[in-house]
Amino acid sequence: MSWIVAGLIIWALGLWANVRLSKRKGRMAALAVPVIFGLVLVFVWEAVVRGFGISPVLLPAPSVIAARFGQSSSVLWQDFVQTVLKGALTGYVLGCGAALLTAIVVDRFDFLRRGLLPVGNFVAALPIIGIAPILVMWFGFDWQSKAAVVVVMVFFPVLVNAVQGLSDTSAMQRDLMRTYAAGYWTSLWKLRLPAALPFIFNGLKIASTLALIGAIVAEFFGSPITGMGFRISTSVGLLQLDLVWAEIVVAALAGSAFYGGVALIERAATFWHPSQRGR
Repeated sequence: MSWIVAGLIIWALGLWANVRLSKRKGRMAALAVPVIFGLVLVFVWEAVVRGFGISPVLLPAPSVIAARFGQSSSVLWQDFVQTVLKGALTGYVLGCGAALLTAIVVDRFDFLRRGLLPVGNFVAALPIIGIAPILVMWFGFDWQSKAAVVVVMVFFPVLVNAVQGLSDTSAMQRDLMRTYAAGYWTSLWKLRLPAALPFIFNGLKIASTLALIGAIVAEFFGSPITGMGFRISTSVGLLQLDLVWAEIVVAALAGSAFYGGVALIERAATFWHPSQRGR
């Protein structure tokens, strides 16, 4: 019962601190609020599990997950390399790069816009559990098939955002470029591509989360004896839920770092855009 009381006290103190900090301005206050919220959440989780005696098979305590994290660090690193670096990152780079090049071609030829984008919307709506087994059979059970799944998942979101961004210029801006005798490629490089950057980065941020999800889910349909999806599926069967949660922690950290990295690049590349002012 003491764990429950301690959890309630920590929750009340965290709520009080966050209410006070949320009224303050500044970078430190903005950073402190999510940190305090996360720490309180972890402590309350620990208190609830220990106070009510919840079985580790149903929900392991954060301390148990942390202990498993330390004991299985080498396994977690191998799974991280296999899933994130080889599968997700490779597929992300290939898929986003191909989408950006295709967007320029689609923008140049209007018949491709009318023909390819509806097909893209159809493919983007396909469930991953439908295409992952097919691509695993085509490209094998190693990371290449996971990268192929990621390419399919990230290609069309980035393509649609890039095409939309390339058309996001006013008639006055385009007329001004024509008065300077600027051709298509000059207008693309000097005007339309910079104007499209916010749309492109929006697609890249969406793709950063889809890439990790696609790589992990694809491993459920066939993989070697390493990989986050493989480890999660086998550990659930062995009732090693602490290892499953350790893999989830690695996936959450990798996904947050991935998304944050793209957001930092966006901030540096689009500092002039109104959405970045005042940050």
